[in-house]
Amino acid sequence: MRIGVPKEVKPHENRVGLTPASVHEACARGHEVVVERGAGAGAGVADEAYVAAGARLAGTADEVFAAAELIVKVKEPQPDERRRLRPGQVLFTFLHLAPDPAQAQDLVASGAVCIAYETVTSAHGTLPLLAPMSEIAGRMSIQAGAASLERARGGCGVLLSGVPGVAPGKVVILGAGNVGSNAAYIASGIGAEVVVMDRSPEALRRIAARYGAQVKTVMALGDLVAEHVASAHLVVGAVLVPGARAPRLVGRDLLRRMKRGAVLVDVSIDQGGCFETSRPTTHGDPTYVVDGIVHYCVANMPGGVPRTSTFALNNATLPYVLELADQGWKAALARNPHLRAGLNVCEGRVTHREVAAALGYAYVDPATLVAG
Repeated sequence: MRIGVPKEVKPHENRVGLTPASVHEACARGHEVVVERGAGAGAGVADEAYVAAGARLAGTADEVFAAAELIVKVKEPQPDERRRLRPGQVLFTFLHLAPDPAQAQDLVASGAVCIAYETVTSAHGTLPLLAPMSEIAGRMSIQAGAASLERARGGCGVLLSGVPGVAPGKVVILGAGNVGSNAAYIASGIGAEVVVMDRSPEALRRIAARYGAQVKTVMALGDLVAEHVASAHLVVGAVLVPGARAPRLVGRDLLRRMKRGAVLVDVSIDQGGCFETSRPTTHGDPTYVVDGIVHYCVANMPGGVPRTSTFALNNATLPYVLELADQGWKAALARNPHLRAGLNVCEGRVTHREVAAALGYAYVDPATLVAG
């Protein structure tokens, strides 16, 4: 199969879909890989490394999309990229369709087969392709929040770790999944007061077993959420409903009860955000202020550390890329129900139940398309 790796074009996105090591694995199996020149530069990967691994370099994204049967990316295709997709072509990348009707409409119209990293599942019920980016975003959420608390950046001037004789800052983490657990790891490690909230007793038990007395666990009930958010210096939004729009946990009324200069970091922004006042931002202009509260809502947080993120993502995605290339998309999805769960749009139909519900499309069971 001919695999295409275009350069990412979303603002401040420097990750790349395949590393040279991944290209070598694909070429060793007899596949051809076409990489756009400069695609890996932002992650510190030179064109020469791709050539040494067996790839052919292309001068433009048009050439990559025209040549490839399977497009491997990182972020959702931007409008110019969506116009290049064609019927039957396979797109494998993050999509986050539920809050993005324009993208969904274009993908449906393209006739392409669109498989989303974020909804591929595992036998254990986890999201293996989302996990490495969640780990990175969770860890980054604390460093981003800590920086945003500095007075020069609009924050209240609190050092999360505190110092001897001065209490640490309070961090409230909404969600006890991969993002929340990794945020708790960094926040507790620097000595902040940390509270993790979730509606799942089992998720809270996992946090308690891992961190012990370093981290408090609290059920995410309405009044308790309001109480802890109002007293926090930093709130991390880390909730996820796979494929669906993120639930709104903090409304404008609660925002007005928070400490002036407190910070909200919305890691859920890719799925629409879990704060009422959230809107996507970029690494170039990451924050804005509403009612005296600093909002950090960068929609591709791991893109800020593109080298680490690229290699971590490839560790997870490569086996699935090889399945698709070795078997073809239809056979691969027929044999692997967990990869099939990643199918969001297929030849003009929406094939993920939550995406269809969020955007008002008729849902088509992907198993019927694969069988057909």
